[in-house]
Amino acid sequence: MSRIAAKFEELKQKGEGALIAFVTAGDPKPEFTPKIVETLAKHADIVELGIPFSDPIADGPTIQMAADRALASGTTPETVREIIKKIRGTNDVPLVVLTYYNIVLKRGVDDFIKSFAAAGMDGIIVPDLPVEEAGELLKATKRHGVDLVLLVAPTTTPERLKRICEASSGFLYLVSLLGVTGARENLSELVRPLIADVQRVSRVPIAVGFGISKPEHVAEVIKCGAGGAIVGSAFVNVIAKNQGNERQMLKELDTLGKSLKAVTRFEGA
Repeated sequence: MSRIAAKFEELKQKGEGALIAFVTAGDPKPEFTPKIVETLAKHADIVELGIPFSDPIADGPTIQMAADRALASGTTPETVREIIKKIRGTNDVPLVVLTYYNIVLKRGVDDFIKSFAAAGMDGIIVPDLPVEEAGELLKATKRHGVDLVLLVAPTTTPERLKRICEASSGFLYLVSLLGVTGARENLSELVRPLIADVQRVSRVPIAVGFGISKPEHVAEVIKCGAGGAIVGSAFVNVIAKNQGNERQMLKELDTLGKSLKAVTRFEGA
């Protein structure tokens, strides 16, 4: 059983959903990221680390600017691999890397997965890689014991949903709305029927992302039957606001993480 699967099983026994926290590695500087992850891991059950990319097509302005800051600070894929090694030296929180396929392809698919798995990566998300073209990556992740987390969108057809669910492991990333990432005031009305539709097919837990930024959002997706909620832009906004004050940044990340995790209990648990 993978570290990610074990975490979901542990949470299920506790009657809790997962809080999955996303941050861009290297934002605002590479040396900040291990401290940020250490703080988030007090509350988040899984942490996603984004590799900064110059053209992050799935991301809104908040995470685009985080990628710009990380790139400006000299963060490369190899930097992120070293960050993961440093985190893994002191923390066993499940780590999922989010990256665009050009970065994987440039290094070589098998070499990328092998080297990042050796550093301590547990899973990988590649938002611009459709399941129809994911064969090589799927083989590499299976070979090196890494979960491949695939995405399902509101526009996904029943036929593609079945293929995605068959290939995905660890958890399934359910995109809650049409558009890009970013904090929003209200949860999409599509969420409840989407979760219900995907639950009928998926053999792994469903985690809902895109637009999830408040405790009430997290509580709602858990209430609707999701196994977890993915929060990114809300954490990245805290980092952006406190770039020059590390102590305040970590304090606010801790407070936000605590408030989001507090509402992940399943109804009746």
